[in-house]
Amino acid sequence: MQFSKSTDYALHALIHLGNSERCNNIGIKELSGTLGVSESYLSKIMSKLRQDGIVRAVPGVNGGYELARPAEQITFLDVIQVIEGRQKLFVCSNSSSRQHRLLAEEEAAQREMKHPEKKECWVEKVMYGAEQQLYQYLREHTIQSVLDEAFKRCTHK
Repeated sequence: MQFSKSTDYALHALIHLGNSERCNNIGIKELSGTLGVSESYLSKIMSKLRQDGIVRAVPGVNGGYELARPAEQITFLDVIQVIEGRQKLFVCSNSSSRQHRLLAEEEAAQREMKHPEKKECWVEKVMYGAEQQLYQYLREHTIQSVLDEAFKRCTHK
């Protein structure tokens, strides 16, 4: 599994917005220059984040973007789901195969004969568990937690 460059840029843009010592917004030109990405590409990313309520667009000549909610309330999972989508990472496509039936315990196989709609894929079960652990980890990390860690490391040096 690999996240797109858009997710990378979105997270870095949010960290830049969260790190801004100014109380005002940051323009797309400054953001794109800082990240080394084109304004048009970054504008599309920021538009998605705005539609989902993560950033707010400030209109006007000196307009730009600002965080729409506190940095400690924006998780990595929030951002990833906006950019990558909210679909499951793994879907079993082999639940009716002979191999699948061989993997199932006999009791489960008998249950399948009585309730064919309740087929359980053991591979999917493992993958679902991994997905839930990944999501929990990404929920625990916020834009603010990254800023705090960076600040802590800077003050130690």
